[in-house]
Amino acid sequence: MNLPKDLKYSNDHEWIKVEGNVAVIGITDYAQDSLGDIVFLELPDVETELSQGDTFGVVESVKSVSDLFTPVSGKVIETHEDIIDAPETINSDPYGVGWMIKVELSDNSEIEALYDAASYEKFLAEES
Repeated sequence: MNLPKDLKYSNDHEWIKVEGNVAVIGITDYAQDSLGDIVFLELPDVETELSQGDTFGVVESVKSVSDLFTPVSGKVIETHEDIIDAPETINSDPYGVGWMIKVELSDNSEIEALYDAASYEKFLAEES
């Protein structure tokens, strides 16, 4: 399983990459693998205010439909429009081209509560 060390992870299987005061968010390799072939993606509008733990979208695969949860609070400043038309991109590159939204952080301290790669890997082992 691919777990980049420069990212943070949530127990809902989202990843976050912090770039200054902006968080890039997507789903983990574990999540996309568990879902199977992704066929539909719904993302929030730009300017949507999110609180940590809020649902920010829906991902549908051939197996199931799952809510997406934001690991941090803030305002959506960009949605990745290209993957709405090609959601299968998430399966092939969840940490790169498969990113979903960018959020302007409102509380940087929330990042400290997220897993690093080693802690997330341990969480996955305990969960299964």
